[in-house]
Amino acid sequence: MDKVNLMKIMLVGSGGREHALAWKMAQSPLLAELVLAPGNDAMAKLSSNNLAISRHQEIAADDVMALVELAKSCQPDLVVIGPENALADGLADELSEIGINVFGPSSAAARLESSKAFTKSFCQKHNIPAARSKTVTSENEANDYLETLSPPYVLKADGLAAGKGVVIIDDLAKAKASAKQMLDGQFGEASSKLVIEEFLTGEEASLFVLCDGETAIPMAGAQDHKRAFDGDTGPNTGGMGCYSPAPILDDYMSAKVMQQIVQPTLAGMKKQGAPFSGVLYVGLMIDNNQPKLIEYNVRFGDPECQVLMLRLQSDIIPALLACAKGKLAELEPLSWNYRSAACVVLAANGYPGVVTKGSIITGIEQAEKTPEVTVFHAGTRISTGGEVSANGGRVLNITANGDDLTQAVANCYGAVERINWHEGFYRRDIGWRGLRE
Repeated sequence: MDKVNLMKIMLVGSGGREHALAWKMAQSPLLAELVLAPGNDAMAKLSSNNLAISRHQEIAADDVMALVELAKSCQPDLVVIGPENALADGLADELSEIGINVFGPSSAAARLESSKAFTKSFCQKHNIPAARSKTVTSENEANDYLETLSPPYVLKADGLAAGKGVVIIDDLAKAKASAKQMLDGQFGEASSKLVIEEFLTGEEASLFVLCDGETAIPMAGAQDHKRAFDGDTGPNTGGMGCYSPAPILDDYMSAKVMQQIVQPTLAGMKKQGAPFSGVLYVGLMIDNNQPKLIEYNVRFGDPECQVLMLRLQSDIIPALLACAKGKLAELEPLSWNYRSAACVVLAANGYPGVVTKGSIITGIEQAEKTPEVTVFHAGTRISTGGEVSANGGRVLNITANGDDLTQAVANCYGAVERINWHEGFYRRDIGWRGLRE
């Protein structure tokens, strides 16, 4: 790798994922200045290594042209894009066009996440193992295909729906009604096209892989908990908690996923003229020692990023820059803390539906007095006097290390108990799959 001088980095996004990335980058001796767009109040308070932080909270994380203008004016050495919407809308393309290094894929490569129909077609073309499926645009097509499947039925909005565009239903009549609702605009343009697929059984896990269009380096695995309530019940969410490492993603299985899914993906995207650069999140179902693709995401998961940043011992900045510059093959191997990490999400009552903002949260400082615990802010507002209030659906990410998963989870829940917030809720069974093994 080339020698890296002190850097200015622009970070796009404002949630718990971006707080974790900023927290990790702030530990790097390579970072001199961090530009947040829009960032959040907690991210703006990070400080280490005489780091200069500026925040542009007036710029939305999906306002591509405003973000490009900011990059033109501040001339960062690297732009790190957190959320998927800006990637789908071509922020990486616009930045590359003006000669700015960017961590994140082009709009064409981001279709791996922004269009499930594209992904299904891609998997078939490149022999990537995935669930049997059909893409439909009408109620009649949906009903006909649903009748060929056995319950439960899996319905997916084609486009981006903030992690909430997947519905799993046991009853055929209800599945048909849900398909009609989605096609009629439940998720806006995102569900004008619908992917219906067979239900896969097994154990879910996610592998995160750094890519530069040619080279792919596995980072680590994690397991997310998508459903809102204990026992994996309730509606799908953006994620209610997670842990890493995932026991099912051992070295053997990770190598298998790299060979059967990741490498064909990189080769296929390059062949289609859209080489993939950034981080590829490979969502998997593993059954009888065989992995199948559930979905790709083209950015760090949220809240998976939080546990990965806790476990990553290497400086993250050279890795991000190597992806942006096409030099991953020259990167020194990443070093990982082999202890476990877990994350419990505190969400506002009503999430993933309508929530009320403004309720006061106390006890965060007490929670973080335990050295193992780090609290990442996903949807909070902090007053000039330091008072923290809820300002979103997923509000806090209570994240902790431990010698094993049992201890990491216990550390998380011990910290949760110190936080006072009557208007919020959380799952009490994070890590259950890993804990039973």
